[in-house]
Amino acid sequence: MASEEPTDLDWVQLRKDMGERVRVETTKEKFYRKFAENPFVPIGCLATAGALSYGLWSFRTGRRKMSQNMMRLRIVAQGFTITALVVGVMMTSAKGLAK
Repeated sequence: MASEEPTDLDWVQLRKDMGERVRVETTKEKFYRKFAENPFVPIGCLATAGALSYGLWSFRTGRRKMSQNMMRLRIVAQGFTITALVVGVMMTSAKGLAK
């Protein structure tokens, strides 16, 4: 019984047949497109990384109170990032259902 699903080689042949009409998105273009769709995710990632870095530096220099506050801020930033991801997925799903 033959499978109806196309194989990887079928996709290669299809792209060759279509010629120059198929344009592959670069990594930079994909980043800009995704950032425009949901800018809160990368902002949350940067906030998380910043709080973590500063918190570790504070811990290393002996500023325990600041280190503890930065670790708490990191948790808040991670929660913000996860919330942004979930909201973004829900919005994308709602867009797909509306079509």
